[in-house]
Amino acid sequence: MVSQSHPVTLGAEGGVPQMNTPIILEQLMIKKSQQKRRTSPANFKSRVFVLTQYSLNYYEHRQGKIRNLRGSIKLSNIKCIEIVTTDVCISCRNKYPFQVVHDNYFLYVFAPDRESRQRWVLALKEGTRNNDSLIPKYHPNFWLEGRWRCCSQTEKMAAGCAVYDPNKDATKKPLPPTPDDNRLQTSWVLALYDYRAHTSQELALCRGEEYLPLDKSEPHWWKVKDKNGHIGYAPSTFLAVQNEDSLLTYEWYNRGINRNQAEKLLVERGVEGAFMVRDSRQAGMYTVSIFTKAFGEKNQVVKHYHIRETNDSPPKYYLAEKFLFTNIPELINYHQHNGGGLVTRLRYPVCSWKETLPVTAGLSYGKWEIDPTLLTFIEDIGSGQFGLVKVAFWQDIQKVAVKMIKEGMMSEEDFVEEAQVLMKLSHPKLVQFLGVCSQQHPLFLVFEFMEHGCLSEYLRRNRGSLCRGMALEMCQDVCEGMEYLEKSNFIHRDLAARNCLVGESLVVKVSDFGMTRFVLDDQYTSSTGTKFPVKWSAPEVFRYGRYSSKSDVWSFGVLAWEIFSEGKTPFEHLSNSDAVEEISAGLRLFKPKMANEKVYKLMNNCWEEKAELRPTFSSLMREIAEIIECEL
Repeated sequence: MVSQSHPVTLGAEGGVPQMNTPIILEQLMIKKSQQKRRTSPANFKSRVFVLTQYSLNYYEHRQGKIRNLRGSIKLSNIKCIEIVTTDVCISCRNKYPFQVVHDNYFLYVFAPDRESRQRWVLALKEGTRNNDSLIPKYHPNFWLEGRWRCCSQTEKMAAGCAVYDPNKDATKKPLPPTPDDNRLQTSWVLALYDYRAHTSQELALCRGEEYLPLDKSEPHWWKVKDKNGHIGYAPSTFLAVQNEDSLLTYEWYNRGINRNQAEKLLVERGVEGAFMVRDSRQAGMYTVSIFTKAFGEKNQVVKHYHIRETNDSPPKYYLAEKFLFTNIPELINYHQHNGGGLVTRLRYPVCSWKETLPVTAGLSYGKWEIDPTLLTFIEDIGSGQFGLVKVAFWQDIQKVAVKMIKEGMMSEEDFVEEAQVLMKLSHPKLVQFLGVCSQQHPLFLVFEFMEHGCLSEYLRRNRGSLCRGMALEMCQDVCEGMEYLEKSNFIHRDLAARNCLVGESLVVKVSDFGMTRFVLDDQYTSSTGTKFPVKWSAPEVFRYGRYSSKSDVWSFGVLAWEIFSEGKTPFEHLSNSDAVEEISAGLRLFKPKMANEKVYKLMNNCWEEKAELRPTFSSLMREIAEIIECEL
């Protein structure tokens, strides 16, 4: 904000007399706690800083409210004004610190950009250059964890280690870039979780620390450098790019949470004003979900508000049209202090996804061959097309599912050759393939563990409790995974509810993609055998063995029918040969009771006789999102 010349009345706090004084500078910045006790934790607060001829004042920032003075420093008491050059990872959004040394305190202020920091440092130096109490030397780095980062002295009031020049004029010579300037320019990323390195090629991550990406050519494992110069690979799902558009670093943001899951989490919290921001079903849009008891103890509800955008360039964001904000964090910050048209103000952020570590593409970087001695088997959880399935722990830390392949069931040599390709297919709505134990028999295939098991069995177990909204969200989950495969030019070949799994928060993920290519069972691969999935297959598959993303779309329509039928078998009264004949003659599955006309029309679009007339998974995603919006 530029200099102002209008008068302002300042309070008498901190010895500053009340008077009409012109404002020299005024800006919203962040201050760090002065940590008067060595053991007190650092904290960062947004404050409106106001510089006048006589004092530096800072006020609590509450939009639309009268400013509350939180501190005031007489300019005559200031001993040093200087930028801070540091190697420390700064854990607030403003990355340009400067220091104000006064009395026996060190005030650290964080400006949003280099230019505003330079403006404040120059203005403060101008107002204090003739002070009698100026110090000859200062500390150019932070006082942190009981010592000065610049000179390692452990006495907070120890003499500085760099000469302080109160007459240094940056208008003649620009202030040199600091390590933080360089860090910002090279887009440092933030670790969302701790990560333990498993090989010498990997780099351990510490939640909340910043890392410099050196190579992102491998999408699932980035080569990064920490603040101490150590270099290694780390899973990209554990890292978040810090910019104004990223919400991942905020405690109230939930990614991959649908409406039903949000309501469940907020009701479980059960306190007035519990809230979260989540992705809307419309791509690029967000929803605020709030728990309230405003309608009475017996009418506790979760209200949902879409975050709207204006048509301005750049757009502004709002929940109530009266209150506009330049970004979503500002909007949330305002409504945390003011209802502003909502049923209640946003009081208690609820976040679930950071509690569970994301799945990595492989158990460690570049390792698709897994040492079987690192697997501790717990129990059998069933048998699949290829053999027995067991739950195990890898290195006693990660729960995994292990498929033990019966001899003669699959082309092991071909599969091992393809294993690295399959492992690189990584998406939140695909069951992650983690690796293979190929040096012994039987062959082990290791996958992400999904706690609720097979979708078809889940639907049957919970028959009668599924609502249309939940069914739509299950279809949406599968469609997201299939859209990723479609864009990766990868064909599933056997999409059905039996090949999808249900995990935490009832998320549905696609499994066993591409596996039929390795099957050696003639009955399974032949259209005349009883095992062939004719009832899920497009006509061009059972006629000519012609697979494509369009044949996967046909199968998706059948899978959607399974979901809305709560686990019924398609064409259950027809034999495979009769099903082939009837489908070829134009027979289609009946409309399930739970499906409305829009949902049934979507299914029928998937069952077009000509493959080229069927929708893509991308267009199905949009169609399902529109149906969900209408349902709400």
